[in-house]
Amino acid sequence: MADAEDLTTRLRAHVHYLAGELGERSPFRYGNLEQARLYIERVFAEAGYEIRYDTYEIAGRTFRNVVVEHPGRPTERNILVVGAHYDTVTGTPGADDNASGVAMLLEVARLLRNSACLLTVRLVAFTLEEPPYFRSTRMGSCVHARKCRERGDRIAGMISLEMVGYYDARDGSQCYPFPFLRWFFPRRADFVAVAGNFGSRRLVRQVARLLSQTKRIPVVSIALPFVPGVSLSDNWSFGREGYPALMITDTAFFRNGNYHLPSDLPETLDYARMAALAKGLTHAICRFGQV
Repeated sequence: MADAEDLTTRLRAHVHYLAGELGERSPFRYGNLEQARLYIERVFAEAGYEIRYDTYEIAGRTFRNVVVEHPGRPTERNILVVGAHYDTVTGTPGADDNASGVAMLLEVARLLRNSACLLTVRLVAFTLEEPPYFRSTRMGSCVHARKCRERGDRIAGMISLEMVGYYDARDGSQCYPFPFLRWFFPRRADFVAVAGNFGSRRLVRQVARLLSQTKRIPVVSIALPFVPGVSLSDNWSFGREGYPALMITDTAFFRNGNYHLPSDLPETLDYARMAALAKGLTHAICRFGQV
């Protein structure tokens, strides 16, 4: 119980600093964006990680992805990338989008330090996911995915943590891009979704299965030729380079009415469910690639 309470407290503290104290973290609030990066670096360093960067410039300003790795077995060359973007859209404090994903990334990184994994796990805090650089080569994840391809990195899969903190147990609180999906999926917004395109369906099945095994939080998986919203995050950048990639999400605007608004505040999130997801996701990551 004490461990669960500590994890919940840490997740809440990360979100409150990023979305409560700093607020908007965009290229138009460059100071806040940099303070967010420095905070992420400090938490990674406190967990014992060696930090490196993808560094690039736009209009005379420097932007950085923050990259750390948890080693797998010495004989295993494949890499699992887990990432979350730390910037926000203009005009929002971005608690769910995406301080929740960053908080999850930081706590999974901390939990992994005491865990043995088959694959090397590369944890990346991405910059510039949101407009005006969304779906451009200047997205931080696009920069990193391109470098992976140029180096010949053996990326077994990429997991994007994109809005993972908003839940609602009321009946009818969950919406879907297609009305017929209500016949197959829950009506209550109390689950996490593992979503990808049809080309990443094997990765989606494997991650969803591993995450479901923990029974810590309900899991829904979906991998169809076209699902609105499934390519609206950093997984898109890796798919563009030919890597299997997926998104773990609370389904964003299909349940959270605060999406991209000033009302996306820390007090709207469910930190107990986030803690359950962090533990379940750590389990899934450590067992990824095992038969």
